[in-house]
Amino acid sequence: MNALRVRELGRVPYGEASDLQRALHRETGDDYLLLLEHPHVYTLGTRADPRHVLVRPHTVGADLVHADRGGDVTYHGPGQLVGYPIIDLNPDRRDVHRYVRDLEDVLIRVAADYGIEAGRVPGLTGVWVGDRKLAAIGVRIARWVTSHGFALNVTTDLDYFNLIVPCGVADRGVTSLAALLGRDVDGAEVETRVVRHFGDVFS
Repeated sequence: MNALRVRELGRVPYGEASDLQRALHRETGDDYLLLLEHPHVYTLGTRADPRHVLVRPHTVGADLVHADRGGDVTYHGPGQLVGYPIIDLNPDRRDVHRYVRDLEDVLIRVAADYGIEAGRVPGLTGVWVGDRKLAAIGVRIARWVTSHGFALNVTTDLDYFNLIVPCGVADRGVTSLAALLGRDVDGAEVETRVVRHFGDVFS
């Protein structure tokens, strides 16, 4: 893995973050981990069913955008830590399934730091606590360079997920670190833990 540059960007509109990802994707050299949150937005992946958006987004103050990642519909918003790794998987990590599992592993380790036993559900992506999703994953890989990534619910307003069929999975719920712990969670602390575990997993 090349040198990893971590950029903590704060709150960034979805379109601006997409433009930055595309610009970095065209570069050669260093790898990046972009950490940020978005204003309220629903995003449709390349395999999304528009019927999984159950409300007109503007009526709840959210945007609706099409994303060039895999997966169905998801929600991004304040209190959710979004990570966009722009990393070159050449030459020895050219395995899409391994990459997704590695992202899940990072987030499982973060949850464990808070005493939460998170894991995987066979046949589904993301990180789960029981039947509730704690973190969603949707990636794009072109020329074995990654973009898009993960969304970890920290103090997210989970009501926004009730207005969609999250990731096209109708029979499971969504949760957050704050909901599981019954208290507020410091977002900067979560970012620090994500960076540390990302470095460990991808070193």
